[in-house]
Amino acid sequence: MRLRPLALPGHQSSEGAHANGPEYCGIVEETGSEVQSVKPGQFVIGSFFASDNICPNCTFGYPSSCERREFVSTAQAPFLRVPLADGTLVAAPALPAQDLIPSLLTISDVLGTGWFAAAAANVKPGATVAVVGDGAVGLLAVLSAKQMGAERIIAMSRHQARQQVAREFGATGIISERGDQGAARVKDLTDGIGADSVLECVGTQESMVQSSSSARKGGYVSYVGVPHGVELNGEMLFYSHVHLHGGPAPVRRFLPELLRLVWERKIDPGKVFDLTLPLHEVAEGCRATDERRAIKALLRP
Repeated sequence: MRLRPLALPGHQSSEGAHANGPEYCGIVEETGSEVQSVKPGQFVIGSFFASDNICPNCTFGYPSSCERREFVSTAQAPFLRVPLADGTLVAAPALPAQDLIPSLLTISDVLGTGWFAAAAANVKPGATVAVVGDGAVGLLAVLSAKQMGAERIIAMSRHQARQQVAREFGATGIISERGDQGAARVKDLTDGIGADSVLECVGTQESMVQSSSSARKGGYVSYVGVPHGVELNGEMLFYSHVHLHGGPAPVRRFLPELLRLVWERKIDPGKVFDLTLPLHEVAEGCRATDERRAIKALLRP
């Protein structure tokens, strides 16, 4: 299936010239002969993992581990071919208003991933939640925890602009400390107990240790940041009783519900885009996010 993207974010550095980008939404230009669920002219959203949505892993709720999965990573282009279109794409009720497109785009990855972070950490109504990471995923994990009924949401952030967005999304407290000091501050704010749910949205050794140390005994820690050199201490985990769950977000599982929430304007995740650029300036979008001059860049063809 060929798709003409309407908006594309840039958030990943690269070496050399090649198509990049795992997030997309847009209008269907043409479909293969076997595609039945979408048709040309429809506005659709898909996940960064194409999936058939019918294999056992998909049925269990993990389409990002589909037996036929393919990584969709070339969305920063005028056109995008989406494999396994019937299982991957979800059509919007109609063509969206222009102001909805940024929020709809977040569903494809950063909101879907933030939502999984909250779901994997067992966020429940009335819970105390800590979010480690203030990038687009971390900020939307705050929004997701709020939507799931968390009463107290502590965001870890050192950047004023991101702290403001976190508060707009539902954060009730901000912690600027990191590592052991950050975990200690969470304990201080929770009478020495720790958070019920901790959402790790970075993927470093420090963030993983900080997250597991911030949870209460028997608490839940999700990890959605792609790990880089992460090694956990088995003895520490053994005596913490912490539940761990994470991995590549099964975004396709959440697409229909997140589409509904955005379409009905109950959430506005598009606020994470604070820089808009034409597609040919993707390199500047990457630089701006890498240098913390922007939270996330929106690219328009």
